[in-house]
Amino acid sequence: MNIHGDTGGIKKGLLAQLEQLYQFNVPTGQAITAELAQAMLSLSMLIEREVAIYLNRRGKVTQVAVGDLRTVDLPSTDSRRSEKRLSGIRCIHTHPGGDSRLSGIDISALKNMRFDLMAAISALPAGDEPEVSFGFISDIDDGQMHVRTAGPLSLSEFTRLAFTELLLQTDRLFSKNELAEPLLQTERVILVGLDQTGKWAIDDSLSELGQLAETAGAEVAAVIRQKKDRPDAALFIGKGKVQEIAVARQEHNANMIVFDDELTPSQQRNLEQALGVKIIDRTALILDIFAQRAKSHEGKLQVELAQLRYHLPRLGGQGLVLSRLGGGIGTRGPGETKLEVDKRRIRSRISDIEQQIEQIKKHREIHRKNRIAANLPAIALVGYTNAGKSTLLNQLTSAGVLAEDKLFATLDPTTRRTTLPSGLDVLLTDTVGFIQKLPHQLISAFRATLEEVVHADLLLHVIDASHPNHRRQMEAVCQVLGELQADQKPAILVFNKSDKLTAAELPGLLREQHSIAVSAAGGAGLDGLLQLIDAFLAKQTAAMELLIPYSDSGILAKLHETAVIKCTEYRDDGTYVKIELPVERQKDYLTYAIGAEA
Repeated sequence: MNIHGDTGGIKKGLLAQLEQLYQFNVPTGQAITAELAQAMLSLSMLIEREVAIYLNRRGKVTQVAVGDLRTVDLPSTDSRRSEKRLSGIRCIHTHPGGDSRLSGIDISALKNMRFDLMAAISALPAGDEPEVSFGFISDIDDGQMHVRTAGPLSLSEFTRLAFTELLLQTDRLFSKNELAEPLLQTERVILVGLDQTGKWAIDDSLSELGQLAETAGAEVAAVIRQKKDRPDAALFIGKGKVQEIAVARQEHNANMIVFDDELTPSQQRNLEQALGVKIIDRTALILDIFAQRAKSHEGKLQVELAQLRYHLPRLGGQGLVLSRLGGGIGTRGPGETKLEVDKRRIRSRISDIEQQIEQIKKHREIHRKNRIAANLPAIALVGYTNAGKSTLLNQLTSAGVLAEDKLFATLDPTTRRTTLPSGLDVLLTDTVGFIQKLPHQLISAFRATLEEVVHADLLLHVIDASHPNHRRQMEAVCQVLGELQADQKPAILVFNKSDKLTAAELPGLLREQHSIAVSAAGGAGLDGLLQLIDAFLAKQTAAMELLIPYSDSGILAKLHETAVIKCTEYRDDGTYVKIELPVERQKDYLTYAIGAEA
């Protein structure tokens, strides 16, 4: 059959009449003949769907397509002309509803396909002459095409249109303003979210997804949401919403759909088949950002590991396209064999990366032991992405770490030394930012890096106090800390960006125990933060005087690992030491205590 589009339910006789449209020829220099337009309108009214024809510059009908008002999908042409020229094809279609004005989908198709002309014909009641509206590419500015529309005109006026002159004018425009290939350089995405009861507020979540898309280098063309108690097993969203997305994709010239939640492999495949466009989810988007921003060898390994773990279960959907020679039903043949080979290669690469990361982890453990031996307290900066952790580290230590107003500006941990007001030296470590719905693959892959959090003596939980949903962001950070089994670590809440708050808003924040408001960018409150850290660490340590019998000399070796030894004297009855150690370790040495002070 040579009829494209939605032909379901159309009788054979009407399909045969639609195929007769291929027999029409339009004289050179004329957009369409009245006879062909009337034939299209008659069939369109009978089938109650749009009828579209595609004509080349010789006036020959190359394709015929049908569809309804919302879902007609204009098929691609066979034109082999350069991307820097018009396609040499014009599309003329019907609007059986009676309004000939071009829709957003029509305009989008005109630009995407570089049609010579896009025209819509509609029938008027009471036997009046049909009317036509049309559009053409009128200008190119910085690689972007602009469209001019005209009409409604009567059908007779449209058939007298100086079509050849219009083509020459537009062709000259294209030759003068060369367009880069491909025409669409920036990925234009549509965001899709599911509003589920008890979950994050959908608007906030989609707003954050938009920030992620922009961080990845995409342009957000539209946002679509659906209220639904639970995701659809096959499509994640309802079938009606899939149709709405299909229309929006054409209207907004989008080339990717991004879902706010992680999709199953089958959902992703089904959506790609239904929409005919690349589908990714929040997890894939975050992984892409991490891949762009990973600089160190370790960071790149961790990102690759997370990507491989994400893509491995999604590889199965390629079995059908890999099959070349047939075989059994679904499971046999060289395609499936190639699939299994690919899976083995991925598993082998995952194993190799895990071994490399384990070696890096051991190397990091050596450095950590050296720091412990130096008796320097370790403080880890944690918090939601873009909360200002790197800016704070730079202010406190002059670290010179890249600090951007973007999500996930920091992937690799940076450790720097600073001195507190008491004279105590401490180590501050900047860590990767957390986010709601943080992919499990990332938590697992970055576990070696995040162990800096696990082994820290104190956490500085940096919070963007100016963000309207900073409470939810705090909860998301605590959830990730819980997965790392670091949620019971002592922590100071650092409410950053306080310069963006009013005086009335600050007291409400500082009701939290062990909290302080600062402006890392401006420097306000940083002295108070250092004093708070000083006081906090002082409470975590205790001073003790011990007299250890020479027969228990092994205790001295243990003390060197767990305490700061201030003074040592060798007496007749044993070794006298004055030490500072964590409060929770006091009980280990009470047997030898000759005096203690809190």
